[in-house]
Amino acid sequence: MGAEARQGRGQWLNPSAALQRFQRPPGFSSGSPTAVTPAQQIRYGFRVGNLGLLIGAMTMSEVMEPLPVYPIPLTPSWLLGLVNLRGSLAPLFDLRQLLELTGESQDKSMLLVLDRGERAVGMLIDGLPQAPELNRPLSRLPPLPAALRPYATRAYVHGGMVWVEFDHSGFFQAVSARLTT
Repeated sequence: MGAEARQGRGQWLNPSAALQRFQRPPGFSSGSPTAVTPAQQIRYGFRVGNLGLLIGAMTMSEVMEPLPVYPIPLTPSWLLGLVNLRGSLAPLFDLRQLLELTGESQDKSMLLVLDRGERAVGMLIDGLPQAPELNRPLSRLPPLPAALRPYATRAYVHGGMVWVEFDHSGFFQAVSARLTT
């Protein structure tokens, strides 16, 4: 970078001076981070129609533009096919159809992949994942699609929308079992 370009931005610090200006984020000690309380944890969820589903706290997830889909003959319409994720094939589901949800998406569909390797599963979601505030769980689960009920554990309301914690592994294992029978 030339001297003229630096004049408008001020002087650059040398690396050791820049490191000395670093301030630790709240909750960090000199050795390692302190424990994060559940109230401080950020949970992400995704929308399908008017339903919000929460991604498990320790679940690997990835959001991307929809990929080419390779259909599988003689399967239900909610199994869109397989997608190639860096050399690994993953099933791609249309949760709107699978859960029999009505209404059109107001956002662009995105591809959400949960887990990795042979456990990876893809689904179309409405828009990008969000981080809803999950202050207090509802005292009981609201009416949910029949296929989802056995895998829903808690529900919250944020922004006028219901957000449901669910066991995605158990849910998709059951869906896979439906395909083989």
